Amino acid sequence: MSNIDSAAQAHIQPLWSPNPATAGQTRMAQLIAAQGKADYAELWQWSVDQPAAFWSTIWDFCGVQGEKGEAVLLDGERMPGARWFPEARLNYAENLLRQRGSDEALVFWGEDKVKRRLSRDALYAEVARFQQCLIAAGVGEGDRVAAYLPNLPETLIAMLAATSLGAIWSSASPDFGVQGVLDRFGQIEPKVLICVDGYWYNGKAVDCLAKNAEVVARLPSLRQTVVVPYLNAAPDLGAVSGAISWNDIPAVPAGQPVTVRRVAFDHPLFIMFSSGTTGVPKCIVHCHGGVLLQHLKEHQLHSDVRPGDRLFYFTTCGWMMWNWLVSGLACGATLLLYDGSPFASQGTVLFDYAAAEGMTHFGTSAKFIDAAAKLGLRPGKTHDLAALRAIFSTGSPLSPEGFDWVYREIKQDILLASISGGTDIVSCFVLGNPVLPVYRGEIQCRGLGMAVDVFDDDGYSVRGQKGELVCTRPFPVMPVGFWNDPGNEKYHAAYFERFDNIWCHGDFSELTAHDGIIIYGRSDATLNPGGVRIGTAEIYRQVEQLPEIIEALVIGQDWPPGRYDDVRVVLFVKLRDGVVLDDALSLRIKQQIRDNTTPRHVPARIVQVQDIPRTKSGKIVELAVRNVVHQRPVKNVEALANPEALDFFRGRSELGD
Repeated sequence: MSNIDSAAQAHIQPLWSPNPATAGQTRMAQLIAAQGKADYAELWQWSVDQPAAFWSTIWDFCGVQGEKGEAVLLDGERMPGARWFPEARLNYAENLLRQRGSDEALVFWGEDKVKRRLSRDALYAEVARFQQCLIAAGVGEGDRVAAYLPNLPETLIAMLAATSLGAIWSSASPDFGVQGVLDRFGQIEPKVLICVDGYWYNGKAVDCLAKNAEVVARLPSLRQTVVVPYLNAAPDLGAVSGAISWNDIPAVPAGQPVTVRRVAFDHPLFIMFSSGTTGVPKCIVHCHGGVLLQHLKEHQLHSDVRPGDRLFYFTTCGWMMWNWLVSGLACGATLLLYDGSPFASQGTVLFDYAAAEGMTHFGTSAKFIDAAAKLGLRPGKTHDLAALRAIFSTGSPLSPEGFDWVYREIKQDILLASISGGTDIVSCFVLGNPVLPVYRGEIQCRGLGMAVDVFDDDGYSVRGQKGELVCTRPFPVMPVGFWNDPGNEKYHAAYFERFDNIWCHGDFSELTAHDGIIIYGRSDATLNPGGVRIGTAEIYRQVEQLPEIIEALVIGQDWPPGRYDDVRVVLFVKLRDGVVLDDALSLRIKQQIRDNTTPRHVPARIVQVQDIPRTKSGKIVELAVRNVVHQRPVKNVEALANPEALDFFRGRSELGD
């Protein structure tokens, strides 16, 4: 789509348009009507022009439990520095636990090995039980509780127990190595650590006790370690110093209430971590009020999550989508949790789950959609997906061909919401909308209350041109800061150095004629051959259509060597088993790119590699590969899921001429 001009885009027919009768029943339509606006465009404009009125309305409209106070926004022109709801008192966990009864709060599948269900009453009782364990360990407001866990029910229980006390929650998935965990939790000095005896992945048991023992031994701040039995009912905890089993936590009397400590709006709730591929991960602090308001807005309005819906996102606890998913409890939805390989059970386990549980909202990554298409899956024909209303995709830009596959092979009448934001805001800048059409290759809209724009290099707003995705006004889910960052120096450097008083997110983007967004890749991975900026996603889109190619990674190599004023495009490809990169395939790849983009997109070199390095959340790491190619150090290989893959890029003779 990169070579389609804005005028042409305006006449493209949508892949999907909402049924007017159905759209009229959504919470988004209700808010548009309640505010007397003609359409979403008017509502969005009001939301960014009148932020105090808008966010106060969201508090009331979405039914936040807490004391709002009179003031909504102080220092609203400062970014950072704006203060939201300075008189408010609330608690995130209280809002997630407000519904009780026998209805299901969550369903859990651990591949095809484990299935569990918890009612809302049972979830509440388990939170009350684990909360007493935390209180006994001396956990109070501001203390850190860390989880080194899969996406289990116990993870959610522990988070609710900790945050209800005003403690700060942080998590990592058990596939992280020891140093990767210490690089994160060592900075925040948790008082309690919850870990697991092991987990299942693609049918294989992975033991974690040795890693747990080493992590615990190197976290002197710990007062208590709790091990969740998952592989075995009674694991041997002898090597994990001072650990107790989750199953041995004492019961509490029937009806024991959960202690809830209402805190200030900006009281820390979560510490999230940057990917850490360019150094020790940054510790990003998010607050109770900001996360709650933003997630309620995104779930109820942009995603049309209603009471009784069944909400799923394929995620680990090391990715911000876990935090986004669990907030669905505040909307009265049932959470569908999954841990393990997304391609277990001959590749269909997630669609098996969707059919068996009446899933209404299916969240995944663009990479999963691409892989499912290449596997030839046809879930719309093989599974009963009648309940499914929305599909979410994030993690990387969803290609136009990914849009086609969803509507062709999953369902024609469905909201496909490509969404984009990140750990930095634990939510979205641009996302879906149940009252707007879906256009091929485009994210539907800018989020309510998010003054998103695209700037050129000189800081001017542009439309129909590629530029930097920015946010020009404060919003409640901005981080309250970074952990151990005196004077907010790292925080300011991360988002506000490029444009004064403007959040610069680092996405190379375009605002379309439909007021949608196209993301072309990360700005720091943008290619600049001959001084022309090219988004990496533009090349991936073309290359990954070829059946021989499983995955690709592209960088700009400084050329000639030792010069820094120009680059040449280098494409690395991972091919299907038995396929070799010969002259004929190289020519087809170049022709595919040239025919559908521009001659500047065509790589000067194409190199076959055995694997592509990626972060724990599945994102490919162009910058790490670029450093390897230029013989520069990669600062934190512990952040990678497969660091050994970097070896395939070292000293390649193909790049020497």
